[in-house]
Amino acid sequence: MSYSCRIGVHNHRFADLRDLLAKASTLRSGDCLAGVAAGSAEERMAAKLALADVPLRTFLNEALIPYEQDEVTRLIFDTHDMAAFAPIAHLTVGEFRDWLLLESTSAEDLSRLAPGLTPEMVAAVSKLMRNQDLILAARKCRVITRFRNTIGLPGTLAVRLQPNHPTDDVRGIAASILDGLLYGCGDAVVGINPASDSLPVLGNLWRMMDEVRSQFEIPMQSCVLTHVTNQIRAIEQGMPIDLVFQSIAGTEKANASFGIDLAMLQEAREAALSLQRGTVGDNVMYFETGQGSCLSADAHHDVDQQTCEVRAYAVARHFKPLLTNTVVGFIGPEYLYDGKQIIRAGLEDHFCGKLLGVPMGCDICYTNHAEADQDDMDNLLTLLGTAGVTFVMGVPGADDIMLNYQSTSFHDALYVREVLGLRRAPEFEDWLVRMSLIDTAGRLSDQSTVSDQLRALVHHAEDAR
Repeated sequence: MSYSCRIGVHNHRFADLRDLLAKASTLRSGDCLAGVAAGSAEERMAAKLALADVPLRTFLNEALIPYEQDEVTRLIFDTHDMAAFAPIAHLTVGEFRDWLLLESTSAEDLSRLAPGLTPEMVAAVSKLMRNQDLILAARKCRVITRFRNTIGLPGTLAVRLQPNHPTDDVRGIAASILDGLLYGCGDAVVGINPASDSLPVLGNLWRMMDEVRSQFEIPMQSCVLTHVTNQIRAIEQGMPIDLVFQSIAGTEKANASFGIDLAMLQEAREAALSLQRGTVGDNVMYFETGQGSCLSADAHHDVDQQTCEVRAYAVARHFKPLLTNTVVGFIGPEYLYDGKQIIRAGLEDHFCGKLLGVPMGCDICYTNHAEADQDDMDNLLTLLGTAGVTFVMGVPGADDIMLNYQSTSFHDALYVREVLGLRRAPEFEDWLVRMSLIDTAGRLSDQSTVSDQLRALVHHAEDAR
């Protein structure tokens, strides 16, 4: 089915729903690279106007990627909940936007609606929204998950403590963990991106983190971000694995480029659940995504990069993760050219994921060859904090020395929590108070009074290795 919109003397035509969504997207370098972007601001506005009049039911009848060719499409259609969709089934995309922004539309309404939304519906409505709309609507969404603590409660912001090391040195990683804990970070997860794929090396990391957690009775979860097949093997060998990680994308072909499919993710989830390591819940998966991954794998099927990204959230939702993280500026300026594009993408990703019922965090980041700087990251951090983001990154000095990119630091988490009055996950915050790391108001304690026992963490980690 084709679509059209007249602006002045020009009648703009769009070949199908896929073309319409692409042309309606906010300008970004990845869509230009893929050849799917609007050719002018006028064409982009015409696409938005035409998209606003599309009935939401259309997305249940017109697949962007054929059902027979793509298992992500099959997942989207086969798991769609018509009963949950019914309250908004009569709306167009534009009317859906208006409904989301109504004061009377509540968090409970959005929670009930989530199973009835497809990623294409959610991507479509986001294309009609200003940044403030994305913030306002996302702030209403509540997605609460649990493993050893509770993530996503109103008024909270969790932090992934990311203690990477270029040689996977256990003492170096432990020092970064200590640094993060002293700043009250780590309630989302302590997650290491390893330099090695060697199971003995990875085993050292899993055992060290588990020893630290057990020794100091920390209500946290850990993760080593290696390929999911390594984690399945490690579980079979008895490694103490909390969360299972995998990068995911929005098309079957892109996921195949990562060496995964949906059946493999299901196997991994079942393996992690079999360990029964959670104490307050059983959300055992951790996913990472990023706009541009489908294009970089030549697996986008001429679908714009933002819609491809939102399709990845349908994959995440199906496996009930504790955390899902858009690594928004990591892929590079070929896909998000500058700070403005990164900020917009981060707000889109967060809104779309939360609306679909996914516990969304954001690695607020950029590569050193992007037209962006730390001021842009400060802006996005503040906007996402206002929008109710589930978690952000805590990287020593905001500079990841293993992955060589710029992110957010432990100090940045302190800033946004203080400015916006946000607390940590409650179980983790209680532990910080017991350890005299923070006071009951959530403020950092005088570091000279910190328990000598906790300062022994680095040496304990060396013994654990």
